[in-house]
Amino acid sequence: MEQQRYERPLIKRVENDMPNKFGMKPENFPKTSIDGVKVHDLIEKYGSPLFVLSESTIRNTYRRALKAFKNRYPRVQFAWSYKTNYLNGVCKIYHKEGSWAEVASRFEYEKVLRNGVPGSRIIFNGPDKTEADLKKAIQNESLIHIDHLDELYTIVNLTEELDKKPRVAIRVNMDTGIYPMWDRFGFNYENGQAWDALNKIMASGKMELVGLHCHIGTFMLSTKAYGIAATKLSDLALGIQKKYNHQIKYIDLGGGFPSRNTLKGSYLPGQDINPNIDDFAEEISSALLRANFPPDNLPLLILETGRALIDEAGYILGTVISNKRSATGKRTTIIDIGVNLLFTSYWYDHKISPAQEFTHFSEYTTVYGPLCMNIDVIRDNALLPLLNKGDHFVIHQVGAYNMTQWMQFITLRPRIVLIDQESNVHIIRQAETLENFSHMEDTPEHLKTFEL
Repeated sequence: MEQQRYERPLIKRVENDMPNKFGMKPENFPKTSIDGVKVHDLIEKYGSPLFVLSESTIRNTYRRALKAFKNRYPRVQFAWSYKTNYLNGVCKIYHKEGSWAEVASRFEYEKVLRNGVPGSRIIFNGPDKTEADLKKAIQNESLIHIDHLDELYTIVNLTEELDKKPRVAIRVNMDTGIYPMWDRFGFNYENGQAWDALNKIMASGKMELVGLHCHIGTFMLSTKAYGIAATKLSDLALGIQKKYNHQIKYIDLGGGFPSRNTLKGSYLPGQDINPNIDDFAEEISSALLRANFPPDNLPLLILETGRALIDEAGYILGTVISNKRSATGKRTTIIDIGVNLLFTSYWYDHKISPAQEFTHFSEYTTVYGPLCMNIDVIRDNALLPLLNKGDHFVIHQVGAYNMTQWMQFITLRPRIVLIDQESNVHIIRQAETLENFSHMEDTPEHLKTFEL
């Protein structure tokens, strides 16, 4: 008979299940499997820590988002945001679903081309496009979103040597009632910068002005801000039609929609208070349909949604290293996942679920990673059941940004697997090794040998 683990006695106030100003009392349930595959089997075969992505969740989330917009507005096109998660195994799912690609660098642009996306279905954003980048984008007939006048003038100069007319849009920043305002990118709507850029494009006659673009913020909790943005871009589009008799083909409202994660400092869980995709679709489509576009000639609505489409599909599995008591007596749990792998733990209070059954005893716990840094904190104050050394757990909703903003620091980066729709597991990124990490280093000859 296996000896039971000791748990210290606890006197706990009996509470009913009514919510207070902080919402419902947190509850913990074991997460023993993902898409029919056992967490323990995944860790045993592929190691700990381990990133896991669900193909079924990716596809279902994308289809729900597309349906939410198409039910309200007839012309909609998503463009997958590569910076959110640029693993080929992820990006190709979105492309198979019909999504274009949105990139913010030459590195991402090349990745998209290698993934087989036609150049005409690539949106090139960002302030750092070199002359060579712009030339390649023009030759591939990509959509270039101009960020500043220097870029605009570079494109004009390139038209002297190229036989293709660049397809361009401008990025517009604006006051949508959200502060601080994102005004470091693009041309301002209120002070006339946007019209100045548009006039220069139209006067040159060397570019095809096809769209208008904005990206007003990140993890936006205000749907009304998008309604304001759609209204202001519509105003510009209609102004161009009136002044130049020129039809804008698309309005691109960028990304920034939140996932269901809980922002640090929030009183209530994100799944309870964050607007969902239907809320944003309602606000945006209503604003566009209220504008004076001819009903039979509405502009295409482009959305560069990233986080809201992928966060829920990502998990990271890990193992408990040890438990301690702090100087104040608070329980602290050390795990094998640090902020080098889970960058978003600086932003969110990620949900943590044990991967095995547990007793009803729970305690407020600080969860630390394994790095030798005091800032390596995954959760400051999580109400968790007792997790013992060697126990496994699942951290939820980590699909966005962690696999692009992670870093090699102290520990090597782990494998990433994708569970397909038939519950088959595929390695889509191998674990880092000392060899492939070091292969770019070159040691000077006089330092190669030494004696101690």
